[in-house]
Amino acid sequence: MITVNGVTLRFGTQTLFSDVNLKFLPNECYGIVGANGAGKSTFLKLLSGEIETTHGEIIIPKNERVSVLEQDHYKYDDYSAIDVVIMGNKKLYDIRETKNKLYEKTDFSESDGIRLGELEAEFLELNGWEAETDASKLLASLGVDNSYHYLKMKEIPNNDKVKVLLAKSLFQNPDILLLDEPTNNLDIDTINSLSEFIINYPNCCIIVSHDRHFLNNVCTSIVDIDYKKMTLYKGNYDFFVESNQLMQKQIRESNKKKEEKIKELKEFIARFQANASKSKQATSRKKILDNIMLEELVPSSRKYPFIDFKFDKGNAREVLNVTNLIVEENGERLLNKISFTVLKDDKILVLGNNIRKTLLFDVLTKKKKYTRGEIRFCVNARVSYFESDNTDYFKDDVSILKWISNYINIDDEEVLRSFLGRMLFSGDDVKKSVNVLSGGEKARCMLSRMMLENPNFLIFDEPTNHLDLESITSLNKGMNKFNGEILFTSGDYELNNTVANRIIEIFDDGTIIDKRMTYEEYMNDSKIKELRNKINN
Repeated sequence: MITVNGVTLRFGTQTLFSDVNLKFLPNECYGIVGANGAGKSTFLKLLSGEIETTHGEIIIPKNERVSVLEQDHYKYDDYSAIDVVIMGNKKLYDIRETKNKLYEKTDFSESDGIRLGELEAEFLELNGWEAETDASKLLASLGVDNSYHYLKMKEIPNNDKVKVLLAKSLFQNPDILLLDEPTNNLDIDTINSLSEFIINYPNCCIIVSHDRHFLNNVCTSIVDIDYKKMTLYKGNYDFFVESNQLMQKQIRESNKKKEEKIKELKEFIARFQANASKSKQATSRKKILDNIMLEELVPSSRKYPFIDFKFDKGNAREVLNVTNLIVEENGERLLNKISFTVLKDDKILVLGNNIRKTLLFDVLTKKKKYTRGEIRFCVNARVSYFESDNTDYFKDDVSILKWISNYINIDDEEVLRSFLGRMLFSGDDVKKSVNVLSGGEKARCMLSRMMLENPNFLIFDEPTNHLDLESITSLNKGMNKFNGEILFTSGDYELNNTVANRIIEIFDDGTIIDKRMTYEEYMNDSKIKELRNKINN
């Protein structure tokens, strides 16, 4: 259990949140939500003890173990995956290492023997002899192949490093689990495994995530950070949104009735306050007027960018033909005889290995070359690509305004400022250098570039990874509204299920499953499940 008493956090003159009073209980999962910059990740750092409060206190019982999902994928490069997972229980790991050093001593003393006996007793009490087996099972459940378990972290693919760090945070069911964006860079199957783990998790779990479906699946409560305050809502994310909107609506309606009453009273007072026979009534109504208080309706600090992809002319019936596409890199065949056709109005979710999906998109957009096969777009196709790795776009020390003008042939600064304002870059924000932008800001720049290109064919590679919930909601609406064709890959269940009308899954051997259905239908279809298992095995 965590008790937060009167917590205020300031950085210089800026107050991030003030007078927070909350209790986080066992057997509950809390989602922390709020606009970018509201302090979600910072609040987790307060809870973990990484930073200290300005005022107030955070109370965690001394015997309770706190586990945090780490974000540094290179911190443990020289350790094996199994060892990193076991580090999730620091006490157990330290005992194991101390034991091993004592056993390696050549001048073993009597005091060493006594100390070793004590350590063995503690090791047994912490279920140490089962630690490697438990760690291996946990890694396997998250989709880390057995062949990686005893390799050093620097020898493991980046996607699996994420899973190892996640396994480290989950190891041996800590009393308090703090997860900051746990679904980032995870495939759908791993997200489902994580969801199942958290749903059955018996202790206290606190999560910051931009994945709406994930929050809906696992959270029993939502903590909303807005205007330096934190408000607890029972229920999942959708229930929070509905409750918040209902509360705002009720305040508006209540204020409207009060305003009508105020107007009525003021009119009566104005008409009769000089009339002797009505003066008592006028005075009485003035007292009523003085006591009517409008409820404060503070507008939310959440801001939704305006995402709307428009174009002048649509595509032909067959928009893209890919035939027997083969891509080889460093002697390895990564795409093997891939064939599919994109038809008019298709919005296709591409599933499969992350590296291969990105490679396919890079080849389609001529970022990389293919070995053999054919790629043929229709004559008037105008393609715009949202890349998962946008590093090359933001290397120069130029302002956002200058950056966007380099990609779009528009000389009117006011037009660009107006457009960027709708993408939440207002005032002096447009003067910020692009090489110091956050991941979310860079993503909004990329979306701005795409909209100004007026494409009729969109390709998105993991567009939601750095966006907040509000931006994801806007992107979701923009993709739904778009009348052209889309190829995309995403870890956001809600976006996948509401945008895609067709699913293409590409397997490592080149096998393709191509179905015209929603994402949810695809994932729940028993015959497809059977076929996927057969191909994977």
